[in-house]
Amino acid sequence: MDWLQIVVLSLVQGLTEFLPVSSSAHLILVPVFSDWSDQGLAFDVALHLGSLMAVVLYFRHELVTMTASWGRSVAGRGTDDDARLAWWVILATIPVCVVGLAFQDVISEVMRSPLVLAGGLIVFGVVLGIADWRHRGTRSEYRMSGRDALWIGLAQALALIPGTSRSGITMTAALVLGLSREAAARFSFLLSIPVIVLAGGLEALALAQASVPVAWGDLAAGTVLSGISAYLCIHFFLVFIRRIGMQPFVVYRLLLGIALIWLFG
Repeated sequence: MDWLQIVVLSLVQGLTEFLPVSSSAHLILVPVFSDWSDQGLAFDVALHLGSLMAVVLYFRHELVTMTASWGRSVAGRGTDDDARLAWWVILATIPVCVVGLAFQDVISEVMRSPLVLAGGLIVFGVVLGIADWRHRGTRSEYRMSGRDALWIGLAQALALIPGTSRSGITMTAALVLGLSREAAARFSFLLSIPVIVLAGGLEALALAQASVPVAWGDLAAGTVLSGISAYLCIHFFLVFIRRIGMQPFVVYRLLLGIALIWLFG
């Protein structure tokens, strides 16, 4: 891999992992519009590691409090808001694990065409726009119920369809359930942690079984660049949606989807 490819793929992963625009769609489209060869499984693992480090670092204080409270809850010493939030993250992760394991081959082999990406970008972009415009509420992530978490988790399973956007569909569900924009985004980001761990773990396992040579310098650069861009993305996205909302991302999704239909239809 040359440095331009490393920088572009790292920034694409870091910026789109947490924006409601579908990181998988953008990573699939990069080789379509370039003559670069596939970046390989090892680099994918490095990019996921960078995103994981970013979200863990950004929410480090919340994660420490949630983990401690969850541990006390497991030990039968009471359940507070932080413990409940930790339980809701776990509950909301279950559906995507079940669906992902059951339909992994179908999703990876059949549903990665540009037209599928276009459909996911447009359809779920419109749904996000409606949810942000008409249904958002004022509740924080700490005021969620177990039923809310399960609905968001079921919505997250739809993100296995390329073009849907994991962050986009979970924020959409949270907005429909009455969470504020910022709360919807924060819960979506917290929910990304176990998903990235599981996805990266599966890729790392496949990489270990493949026994391919590893370019450690490329991986280190990808991890750092992905992590820095993802951290900045989380910070500025939360500020942006508080002031402006989701509609600019909806417009971007629609334009990108239409462009894909025009190019590949």
